[in-house]
This record gives sequence, C-alpha cells and structure tokens, in this order.
Amino acid sequence: MSDELEIDTDDLERRMEGAMASLKHEFGTLRTGRASATMVEPVMVDAYGQLTPINQVGTINVPEPRMVTINVWDKGMVAKVEKAIRDSGLGINPQTNGTIVMLPIPELNEERRKELTKVAAQYAEHARVAIRNVRRDGMDQIKKAKGNGMSEDDVKFWEAEVEELTKKHIAVIDKALEAKQAEIMHV
Repeated sequence: MSDELEIDTDDLERRMEGAMASLKHEFGTLRTGRASATMVEPVMVDAYGQLTPINQVGTINVPEPRMVTINVWDKGMVAKVEKAIRDSGLGINPQTNGTIVMLPIPELNEERRKELTKVAAQYAEHARVAIRNVRRDGMDQIKKAKGNGMSEDDVKFWEAEVEELTKKHIAVIDKALEAKQAEIMHV
C-alpha cells in the first residue's frame, strides 16, 4: 500500500465521535423526571442587553434528585433568570429565595414520557445521519484515491474499514437511544 493512497480513518472516526458527543449532550437536555444541571444549559438570559447562557449568570446545582437550584451572582438578574426559565419551554415553574432560583422537577406523566422518547429518537436519527455523512465523505475519498491509481484490493480494504467504522458508531447510537428511552419511561 502506498502512503499517499491511504484513507484518513482517524479523521473519519474523530468526526463520528463528534456526532456521538453531540448526541450525548442532546440526550442530557432531555428531562427524565430527575434533576440534571444540563437540562437548563440551553436557557439564555437577557443579561446586560445581550442573551447570555444561564451558567454565566449563576451557579447551577442539583442538591436533591428532584430539584435544580441556580445561585444567581447579581441580585438584579434574579427576575430575568426566572423569566428566562418560564419562557424556555422546560415546563418548570421557578421559585425564588433571595438570590437562589429553585426549580422543582415535577413527575412526568405517561403522555409526556412518550413525547420525550420520540424526541430522543429524533436526536438519535440526526446523529445517524451525521455518521452516514461522514461515511459518504470517506467513500468519496476512496473514489478519488481509486481515480489516482489505488488498486482494487486497496479500494475494497478501505471501503470495508469505513463501513465497519460506520456500523460500530450506528450500533452505539442505537444502544444509547435504547438506554435513554428506558430511562425516560422508567417511573
């Protein structure tokens, strides 16, 4: 095998791992009936004239399984943090105690659990599509190398390598989705 005709599978794997990390983050934002600091990460607060992530205006803690607290650093921002949480669509009604905004996490009903499993499935499908796009890029590299004189045996070898990498990552996504859906449906 010639060095200049090798396919960079490390780059393909790194990009597939990026899709996996993105999926893990998206799964973390799904509310499962248990408190998690990641569930409030997408919330943006109108702080000092610009939208700011909530974790940049206060400290997020999970003191108990059904409670998230945000210790807001600037007393003047407490009302804005509260408003941002109400407007975020999380379905949580914040309670204030001085500079601490408390978010009691209500029990999920069966209908909401089923909705969340569908959202998790959408997130997983987006990750699968991202993996397949990386696969397509790898196959395009192989076609280009074939045009530059890569042997038929090398083409088959690299296609098998890319295919194996793709199948491995798709299987991990499927397993993660199954686990997340079981976690959401667990009462």
